[in-house]
Amino acid sequence: MSDTAGKPSTVPTPTPSRHPAAVTRLAVYAGSFDPVTYGHLDLIERASALFSDVIVAIGVHPTRKALFTAGERLEILRKVCEPFDNVTVESFDGLLIEYCKSVGARVVVRGLRAATDFEYELQIAHANADIRPEIDTIFLPTRTKHGFVSASLVREIGSHHGDVSRYAPEVVQKALIAKFPQARKAGDGTEMP
Repeated sequence: MSDTAGKPSTVPTPTPSRHPAAVTRLAVYAGSFDPVTYGHLDLIERASALFSDVIVAIGVHPTRKALFTAGERLEILRKVCEPFDNVTVESFDGLLIEYCKSVGARVVVRGLRAATDFEYELQIAHANADIRPEIDTIFLPTRTKHGFVSASLVREIGSHHGDVSRYAPEVVQKALIAKFPQARKAGDGTEMP
């Protein structure tokens, strides 16, 4: 290839993509979502605007003890994702990158709250790229107002009957109340069975 002056061009000839266009538009946003927070919802909303189809995938880890069962998390996430026509909610076990391959996703969406998240997420992204180089990871920084919000923070506040309305949707608030009912007190202030 040469330019108009007959000199060789340094711009390489583009090669056709090895991925069909439809596959490159499917993204997976995965997490434990135990429980889902407004920070998660912000990322779901933004991913749904960037990609034609998004799967919000709940990772089921046999060695981790979750507050909400996988079924409860599916139900909660499906309720809060109803406004997004291009978002589906599923669960998976095993490696996220293998799940992405199985559903034909080309992109993994990950949220970043702070620099400490980046180191961990970058390590996982590199491992995923090593296993499945055809699947890319996209990092979306959390909006400032959600930067400190985490599912563990919401669980902790909820376990002490605190107000989580600034951090999680109403369906999560109700689910936390059901998980942590107020202890009944006797007249002298001691807990009753």
